[in-house]
Amino acid sequence: MWGGRFADGPSALMREINASIAFDKRLWQQDIAASRAHAAMLSAQGIISQEDADAIEEGLDRIADEYEEGGVTEDASLEDIHMHVEHRLTQLIGPAAGRLHTARSRNDQVATDFKLWVREAIDDVTEELRRLQDALVDRAEEHVESVMPGFTHLQVAQPVTLGHHLMAYYEMLRRDRSRFVDARTRLNECPLGAAALAGTSFPIDRAAVALALGFDRPTANSLDSVSDRDFALDYLMAATQCALHLSRLAEEFILWASQPFGFIALPDAYSTGSSIMPQKRNPDAAELVRGHSGRIAGAMTALVMVMKGLPLAYSKDMQDDKQPVFEAHDLLALSIAAISGMVETVEFQTERMREAAASGHSTATDLADWLVRVAKVPFREAHHITGRAVQMADQLGKPLWELPGDALREIDPRLDEQLLSVLSVDASVRSRTSHGGTAPDAVRGRIAAARKALELDA
Repeated sequence: MWGGRFADGPSALMREINASIAFDKRLWQQDIAASRAHAAMLSAQGIISQEDADAIEEGLDRIADEYEEGGVTEDASLEDIHMHVEHRLTQLIGPAAGRLHTARSRNDQVATDFKLWVREAIDDVTEELRRLQDALVDRAEEHVESVMPGFTHLQVAQPVTLGHHLMAYYEMLRRDRSRFVDARTRLNECPLGAAALAGTSFPIDRAAVALALGFDRPTANSLDSVSDRDFALDYLMAATQCALHLSRLAEEFILWASQPFGFIALPDAYSTGSSIMPQKRNPDAAELVRGHSGRIAGAMTALVMVMKGLPLAYSKDMQDDKQPVFEAHDLLALSIAAISGMVETVEFQTERMREAAASGHSTATDLADWLVRVAKVPFREAHHITGRAVQMADQLGKPLWELPGDALREIDPRLDEQLLSVLSVDASVRSRTSHGGTAPDAVRGRIAAARKALELDA
């Protein structure tokens, strides 16, 4: 493909290190689509004949059928998917195939193919995330009034509802989807026609090619067009943030499935056993999701390091741009599917959750709030009084709401039996009516808004 410049061919080692077909064969559909659009434009502009354009179109159709049926047969001497397609096209239609590469380079060709692939990957992941959000909303609606402990520092803090807890992950995924959507908007400019780096002297119509491939417009600078991999980094950064959120939910499932917590029972479909301990039920799917987040973050870091010091325009280092994206995409798809399956089928042990919510004097803040609201005590003083009540409850081995009236008055004369009505876990969650709070009515309102948003997205 390099013509007469080289007297000798590359060494076997050079062929091995230079070839990318083993991984960029995943771009065959995008390469054929971009080649079709380019050939049609060349014909429309009178740069190649209609006869040659028709032969190219027919040959590309045949190659697509072959790849669909049997995959790409790898030949390291042809280096990449672009040369594999062109070589096969030459075998099928002869010299007319050589006209396809008029007014383009592999530099703008690979940038276009890769953008098309990432765009489709974003569409796939946003749809899968929407389905996971649906599952979270469904389970949250089931458990709007199921009380569980809310934690800070993994210590029981205040009672919340399971529905509220699950909706927190809905919100995380809402932001994740927005990041992918933003990345898609930014990438949707077509590099094809930038050629190697400087554009071309042929009278091409870049806007027509961009339109044919579903881009909003052609890219504005030929140097940037072939050297830009921001779209791949945007995808990886969005994927990393999403994987972190999935990992957090996976970690909670792992903790909750353990015997000390006992908050959930994971189904057989997402658990494994032990080769030696027959009683074991391991949350391996959740643990693998947790592990995958590190690999996805590693893929993001890998591409950052590839791109960090490259001068304009194209450098061969950029051939290593695809493996991190492909790996991250595959792992993220698996992780979303696994988490979705667990959310849909997990059995929540709500009585155990309620029992745990009542531990650790989780309604102490409600006592302090009562002092502020009813006795008009400044909050800092109320905090101190409540701390003394907690200390007494520990000494007596009782929850706050079972402290006798005389004990309360010994702590502070403003404390009386009236406040006991606000110290149950149910009273606590019902009182948290502020926007975004855990009160069942507030959670129902957020669930209704989420359903409406998801319906619009669908």
